[in-house]
Amino acid sequence: MCMYDRRLQILIDDERLGRVRRRAETTNRSVAEVIREAIDVALPVDRDRRRVAAARVLAAEPSPVGEPGELRAELEAIRAGEL
Repeated sequence: MCMYDRRLQILIDDERLGRVRRRAETTNRSVAEVIREAIDVALPVDRDRRRVAAARVLAAEPSPVGEPGELRAELEAIRAGEL
């Protein structure tokens, strides 16, 4: 689940607020969710940048992953400041 950590305060007129509230009610969502969706529609994520990042991840050399017990021990050592 996404954690929101920024607050945005805007002033809008009654007509716009009414449209947002009606959409929220008819879709069983909060006003904030409707506004976030509208932002995503109006200002989509830079898909080319995401494609490049995904291509880099997929092209990366495989990294060996140990057994669960080994990983647990390594994490514990990192947390204890031993690594």
